[in-house]
Amino acid sequence: MFQKELNYVQSIVSDFFSKIPIRDVEMQWTPTPFAGQWGLSTSFFQAAALEARQKGIKINVPVRAQELAQAVADSLGSESGFERVEAVRGYLNLYFKPAIFAQRVVEEVLSSGDQYGKAASSSKKIMVEYAQLNTHKTFHVGHLRNVILGSVLCNMLDFAGYDVIRANYMGDIGSHVIKWMWNYLKRHKGEIPPANSIRWLGDLYTEADTLSRSDPEAEQEIKTLFARWDARDAEIMALWKLTRQWSLDGFDVMFQRLGARFDKYYFPSEEEDDGKALVADLIARGIAVDGRPAEAVFVDIDKLAGEKGEKYRVLVILRSDGTSLYATTDLPLAIRKFNDYSLEKSIYVVDVRQSLYFNQVFKTLELAGYSWATHCQHLAYEIVNLPGNLTMSSRDGTVVLLEDLLKEAVDRAVAVVRLKNPELPEEEMQKIGESVALGALKYSMLDRENTKVVTFDWETALNFDGQAAPYIQYAHVRANSILRKVDEAQLPSYMEGQLTLEPAEITLIDLISRFPAEVMKAAEDLKPLTISSYAFKLAQAFNDFYNQCPVIKAKEPERSNRLRLVAAARQTISNSLAILGITAPEAM
Repeated sequence: MFQKELNYVQSIVSDFFSKIPIRDVEMQWTPTPFAGQWGLSTSFFQAAALEARQKGIKINVPVRAQELAQAVADSLGSESGFERVEAVRGYLNLYFKPAIFAQRVVEEVLSSGDQYGKAASSSKKIMVEYAQLNTHKTFHVGHLRNVILGSVLCNMLDFAGYDVIRANYMGDIGSHVIKWMWNYLKRHKGEIPPANSIRWLGDLYTEADTLSRSDPEAEQEIKTLFARWDARDAEIMALWKLTRQWSLDGFDVMFQRLGARFDKYYFPSEEEDDGKALVADLIARGIAVDGRPAEAVFVDIDKLAGEKGEKYRVLVILRSDGTSLYATTDLPLAIRKFNDYSLEKSIYVVDVRQSLYFNQVFKTLELAGYSWATHCQHLAYEIVNLPGNLTMSSRDGTVVLLEDLLKEAVDRAVAVVRLKNPELPEEEMQKIGESVALGALKYSMLDRENTKVVTFDWETALNFDGQAAPYIQYAHVRANSILRKVDEAQLPSYMEGQLTLEPAEITLIDLISRFPAEVMKAAEDLKPLTISSYAFKLAQAFNDFYNQCPVIKAKEPERSNRLRLVAAARQTISNSLAILGITAPEAM
């Protein structure tokens, strides 16, 4: 926004240091509001300390920092483009003209629209693997945080200019699938799923697990079926493909509702052969130890890495009977990802209980000579507690299905909307209820540190007056209600002559101006919490402005300028909600 002016200042500073000389000084510029004005600030303490080290002299760092700051301030003169320049206690403070700053912020937002804050493409490819559901099981609330976190992480990285590949690694084979097919062939052969395929598939799995423990013939029958799968028996393969597709179709309905999408699906079934070949290669190279037939195939990572303690421990990569484990397929999958896309980074969104395992996988790949292994990252998250401490297990059938939670969320949201706006048509009320419900659920998952447990409760999630999605959505609605009172297509131009800005205006403009930097920070830290917190603060600032600064009834030039500020605030709220995967409704 003020890059031209900043470039000029940086050139003056660089030229100044070259004459002293002080080498390799990195100046960090911080946007700063100064009691009703905006500006940039930087410290000269690092430069003073560097000068002492490079020249081998003793100096009073604070005193020297102030001398350097003052000398640069004197060098800038009146051509800097800033209203005022001052050196204070080792800091150089540059002040923008408030009216010009405000106008530039608002005009940039309005000209950029839904692209405001979006960085230019860097062409760097980042893959985010998330969701990772198991076919032939349910889609329950235990998956909710993963899907929401992964989806928002992708939105965030995309907005920050990265080329994002959204990947899903579905668990389409393993004991749970064989057990499900055993039950289907024995008790449900020929049945097809109803419209609600996910619930039906989950019910059959729960039944399979229960009966497999009480049926004396089950263990041998399941082993026989597994052997037929391993031999690629035509009948079993056909049934597996058909029933897997039932799962994928059902999951897709829920993904669409949650706003999650995927560019690439990977499956363990496709990695198994490559995994076993990789295991053989690791054995041949002395990286893996083959303990068969008595023991499994494993990698003693700490020994190979020269670790004295138990940092990585031992990773088992193949069972003693030659059947696959998670690591058997995860190792070749990582290789496939980098071969497919030449990635800058590969991020795995998986719960915190798998942290050691992913450290083992990544270190094994590094020991195997894959230099890109250090570009793999596990983004861990903690569990979600629901009211009643409900168990998240598809095995015992006590799991809460996501569709049931969504239905309750929509019913509760519609009730609140009906109370607040009873005149709305029922169809519109249902549509708004859906957006409020999904927003409430998503924000609850995002407005916490990833590694902290989320304790979900309805009162907090659907709070129109607290730190929750409905509060932010309602700020967007308020802005929209103001702009509906004027012809938005003929929004008045910015008018010169506004001498002062109210404190609420200053705070709002300042927060709007920070949005691009917040997006970049969130992407750099892989931290959606940065955006969820920002969105709430922005909504707070707009509501304060709404309550303290008349818009429609204000006199000119304030009226025109505030109308444009309202439009800019609405757009920035909408953009921040879009990154969070939350709808910005027109009415509530």
